[in-house]
Amino acid sequence: MGTGRSIPPRSERADSERNLPPLPERMRPRSLDRYAGQRHLVGEGCIIRNMIDSGTLSSFILWGPPGVGKTTLARIVAESLRREFYTLSAVSAGVKDVRDVIDKARSRNLFSKAASPVLFIDEIHRFNKAQQDALLGAVEDGTITLIGATTENPSFEVISPLLSRCQVFVLKSLEAADLEQLLDRALKEDEVLSKMDIRVDGTEALFRQSGGDARKLLNILEIVVDSFAGRSPVIIDNRTVTSCLQENVAIYDKNGEMHYDIISAFIKSIRGSDPNAAVYYLARMLEGGEDPLFVARRLCISAAEDIGLANPNALLLANACFQTVSNIGMPEGRIPLAEATIYLASSPKSNSAYMAIGAALDEAKRSGAASVPLYLRNAPTRLMEELGYADGYKYAHDYPGHFTNLEFMPEELRGRVFYEPQPNRHEDGLKAYLEACWPKYYPKKK
Repeated sequence: MGTGRSIPPRSERADSERNLPPLPERMRPRSLDRYAGQRHLVGEGCIIRNMIDSGTLSSFILWGPPGVGKTTLARIVAESLRREFYTLSAVSAGVKDVRDVIDKARSRNLFSKAASPVLFIDEIHRFNKAQQDALLGAVEDGTITLIGATTENPSFEVISPLLSRCQVFVLKSLEAADLEQLLDRALKEDEVLSKMDIRVDGTEALFRQSGGDARKLLNILEIVVDSFAGRSPVIIDNRTVTSCLQENVAIYDKNGEMHYDIISAFIKSIRGSDPNAAVYYLARMLEGGEDPLFVARRLCISAAEDIGLANPNALLLANACFQTVSNIGMPEGRIPLAEATIYLASSPKSNSAYMAIGAALDEAKRSGAASVPLYLRNAPTRLMEELGYADGYKYAHDYPGHFTNLEFMPEELRGRVFYEPQPNRHEDGLKAYLEACWPKYYPKKK
């Protein structure tokens, strides 16, 4: 996959390349036809392409990991529909900035019959309630069309009135075929790389290190190419990519590229019951300026997913940590974060609830609307009583031990077991109770 051309010495290239933007910016697509990935949104007949084709644009929020094209997609939508495009970063913008943009849009709308402009807000999850409230009226009356981008679940971060006025579209990490397409296009079309003799002998490390992130992929490619410093040909293989990243950690991480690697190591350290590693990664995140509430939310998730029924108090503590950090902020918030981190990492582990709901969801999708037994149905009317609704229901509290042997599953699912107790002190008690109540579903092991 080479051009067969040699690279001019770095000194000769320096003047011509000094003022060029980074490779990810040079390769930013300007139309849907050149946009990589997200076919479920931009493919033929899909919702965002339909918006463009119909000329009807409503407000929406793009939710997905970094580097999957949220900003690019917003720009393509606005340019395709010839909408004026305003952009704000929630990291640096305040209420005044939001109101200034809305005032500009209102003034423009008074003197123009063109469709409302697009306001793109990057990292909208970082806007506080007052900033989001400032958007409401303008979104509702059509002064602006809002496109937000977030790496966080908007259900937690975007206020309900604003969320109800926006559709939420989920973007996915790019697949290997998408990354291959981006790599091939950069080598053939970029004004710098296309003039070089670049030979690709392996892409596994390149794609693995990019993690489905287009920006990472192109940044790594640029680092590898620059590492050859005028030597030709440039050989891209697994060994070279790994070596270059080890030598250029600071460059690779200068824009927070390690964010998801650190949070992954943090959660896995908790899951692996290593409080020392967990509190170290916590310190790395806090020292790097990570949003403490982002960490606190992950603690709540870990408490439910990884500790679960082995220690139900873990979720209570994690939720208390979230509320405390919300109330007191930083730097004092580091203390409850450390307390919760150490407690969770030192707790016994069980993912039985996580596995149970996963299995039940799979069954619900597979079996569809299985009929609820008549005796479990509510009977608020006489007709329902006559049809047998609630007939035969046994009120558990009327029986010894507050239990009666009544089947609760739909008939076609009887015998299915979704919850499997795991061996730990708390679930041993739950297991003993279930074995006593439901010996045919939870037989005692000999």
